[in-house]
Amino acid sequence: MNTLTTSKKPQNFYREGGRSGVVFRSDFPNKSSRPPALPVKFFSEHSARTSGLIASVALLAGCASGSPLLHPAAPLPKGQVRGVAGFSSTFAVGSAAKAISEARAHPSVAGVAVDPQFSRGALVSAALAPGVAPFFAARVGAGRGFEGGLAYTGRGARIDVRKAWSIDDISISAGVGGSALFYGASLGGEPLPRVDLSSLRGYGFDVPLLVGWESAAGAYSAWGGVRAGFEHAQIAAVTSEQKSPPLSTGPAPLSADRAYAGGVGGVAIGLGPIHAAMEVSVSYQSIVGRYDGVRGFVGGISVMPAGALWWRF
Repeated sequence: MNTLTTSKKPQNFYREGGRSGVVFRSDFPNKSSRPPALPVKFFSEHSARTSGLIASVALLAGCASGSPLLHPAAPLPKGQVRGVAGFSSTFAVGSAAKAISEARAHPSVAGVAVDPQFSRGALVSAALAPGVAPFFAARVGAGRGFEGGLAYTGRGARIDVRKAWSIDDISISAGVGGSALFYGASLGGEPLPRVDLSSLRGYGFDVPLLVGWESAAGAYSAWGGVRAGFEHAQIAAVTSEQKSPPLSTGPAPLSADRAYAGGVGGVAIGLGPIHAAMEVSVSYQSIVGRYDGVRGFVGGISVMPAGALWWRF
């Protein structure tokens, strides 16, 4: 039997026994040596599964997440602009993830005193916002090692400025950023009841310190450092999805403060003006606040991977 090769073109469809499919007749001249035809149904089912996967990824792109850095330590030359498009994500682990799980097991019900376990989970959901989101940014070099940037994720926007010092292929940078939070969403399962993340608002700031290396031609770069910051998130009102009127019609606000610090590292590789970059940060955060008047505290770790394409112009 000859081996099927992709260099041969199929001659339309092969039909046998009422079935239709694709075969390469030149490779199997004898009817007895031909393999069973791949049904046309196979291709339609495969396309349907692929379309479903793409739709699921697109759905996740609307969820909230944190804002990565996704820039090296080396600054852009004066007047040069870098565009960034990719994704960012935030995953709660340890006690932070446990708080959300316990909140689902002890849901909040209107007119009933809020369980402290639910309060902690609601604070994590609003302040940490585990999820996946698109990431878009633009950065511009201002000269003398200064650089500014503006970024957007599904959770909010961030603006920053930094100063870098370079010696040969090694750079050190220090910056400060301010952020505005204007949306939140939940990834995995249904949102916590009576927690209306769509009305989330807030603000924050962060201070990243980086050290990095860049090859002479700029094709490769790597960076690492530390990042610390603070965020305040609040929900003016918490809605209930119950069809019947709740026992209490008063507001159930949420207010959460998150202080965090951790490490960040990334790499980029490319040719000419186009580069692909990946970054991962691991942080410990302390979240404290109130949900419906019940105070809660959660300390835990989050992991934030991100990836993007860069282009310079």
